[in-house]
Amino acid sequence: MDRAKFEAELQCEGYQVTEGEIQPNEHRPGHQHPFDVRLLVLDGSITITFGPDRGAYGPGDTCYVPAGTEHEEQIGADGVRYVIGRRAVSGAGAL
Repeated sequence: MDRAKFEAELQCEGYQVTEGEIQPNEHRPGHQHPFDVRLLVLDGSITITFGPDRGAYGPGDTCYVPAGTEHEEQIGADGVRYVIGRRAVSGAGAL
């Protein structure tokens, strides 16, 4: 997906948009967020595991992680750089 289009969609849908980066081979064990997340991979790769399901994402790929969804993250050998949108869910408070 095109970055400009992705960011425009996020802003229209009420997401706070930032850019981030995670170092190579980092593993983030199971966790959840009190906010919705949409992610666009710019460089590198990330694998996100949702229970028995696993998705691998590379440059141009997007994913959605709804608030409260338990997931793990495994970063590829080149790290990952991304645009992320975070949106508070009703009653969840600030980000």
